[in-house]
Amino acid sequence: MKTQISVIGCGWLGLPLAKTLVKNGFVVKGSTTSKDKFETLKKYQIEPFLITLNASEIKGNCAEFLTGSDTIIINIPPELRKNPTKNHVAEIAHLIHAIEVSSVKHVLYISSTSVFENEANFPVTTDETKPNATSNTAKQLIEIENRLQTNSNFETTILRFGGLIDEERHPAKFLSGRNDISNPDAPINLIHKTDCIHIILAILEKDLWNLSVNAVYPKHITKETYYTNYCKQENILPPNYNSSEESKGKIIDSSKLVQLLNYTFKAEP
Repeated sequence: MKTQISVIGCGWLGLPLAKTLVKNGFVVKGSTTSKDKFETLKKYQIEPFLITLNASEIKGNCAEFLTGSDTIIINIPPELRKNPTKNHVAEIAHLIHAIEVSSVKHVLYISSTSVFENEANFPVTTDETKPNATSNTAKQLIEIENRLQTNSNFETTILRFGGLIDEERHPAKFLSGRNDISNPDAPINLIHKTDCIHIILAILEKDLWNLSVNAVYPKHITKETYYTNYCKQENILPPNYNSSEESKGKIIDSSKLVQLLNYTFKAEP
């Protein structure tokens, strides 16, 4: 019998992930906040559900979305930069309660390496490093991670991605021509969408739970060097950097993930 997975958040990463899961023999239920995406999901044999999380409730048939699934992949950007007063913890708390009373036994939570603080000495940050960032987004992600990991109703793996990129969504295009970009000497910590999908698939296939792992391409040249070179390569205007203050950053070490999955990165940022 094929394993059924619920993917909450079928957007930039979630949709190609769900498509890949179907191709690899999983039965997939996928959520979206727009009914306009239903036909696209159906086209790729993903059963669509209209679900929206907010601080007061879950809108949509979350119980049916989770029914029959062994695993849920939570892939919802907190979007706290757009809405800094948003209570993302409360949103996920409603989802956790729904998971508790469902058939789901495994949770894969897509978190971020932003839970680790940027520092002047660029510390090497491993999977054993305790999350310590103090931004609003980081504090909420850390709280969600803790709530999931300490819940005895299911097993959770936390997967922390670095900066997410692909050919269309590249931060250099956003930074192009901008002035006063901070932290020019900080190391980059990026990962291509292709690797994100392959890593998630490998975790599912190897049935690796009760873990926290970082996922970043093992290339950590300086921010200024990387974005300047990329912009020249793409023939777009490079950004200008502000070197008046000491750069802060970190080096994310993904060696534990590479070892556990016997993983070779597919796409260099």
